[in-house]
Amino acid sequence: MNLLAHIFLSGTDDKIKIGNAIGDFVKGKDVQNFESEIKTGILLHREIDRFTDQHEIVLKSKERLRPKYRHYAPVIVDIFYDHYLAKDWSTFHAEKLLDFTAQFYDLTRQYHDQIPVNARHMMQYMRRDDWLTNYQHIEGIDRALTGMSRRTRFESKMEQSAEDLVAGYELYRSEFHEYFPILIQHCEDFLSSHS
Repeated sequence: MNLLAHIFLSGTDDKIKIGNAIGDFVKGKDVQNFESEIKTGILLHREIDRFTDQHEIVLKSKERLRPKYRHYAPVIVDIFYDHYLAKDWSTFHAEKLLDFTAQFYDLTRQYHDQIPVNARHMMQYMRRDDWLTNYQHIEGIDRALTGMSRRTRFESKMEQSAEDLVAGYELYRSEFHEYFPILIQHCEDFLSSHS
């Protein structure tokens, strides 16, 4: 659920941001039910996930966590990377993080009717607890991962993963900073080809 990165990577189009944010909640051919820009955002979300899942830099981060967290390692890395994006926000964006996230929360209200019902529930909590801004704090990451751990069907140990973030902090940070500019360029290319 690296929502901050997905929203950031959407560029300036509000509908693409909404589509990218709801990407996990739209399955298969259901993407055809949305208008063009939202559909582009959903497809961008899928492309970000595909590209990230197989990238060698991200694989290094995941493999470090896999012995303890098994198939939950990719989810944890997504959240770790959102932490570094929030923490080092001014490296990537001129606008203040608080302003950026507030504008996105406003978009979720504006496009409420176009957001799938199962995503609306999650976004209500996201706004209320300001997940996106709080990702910059270890405590915010701990809350997010502990909450996800409670919702998993099987034991995930994700509630322990903030400790691994602290223990390997600079290593994960360097991998994020090596990878994220590559992902930014990939998303810019994707959006150019879908405009």
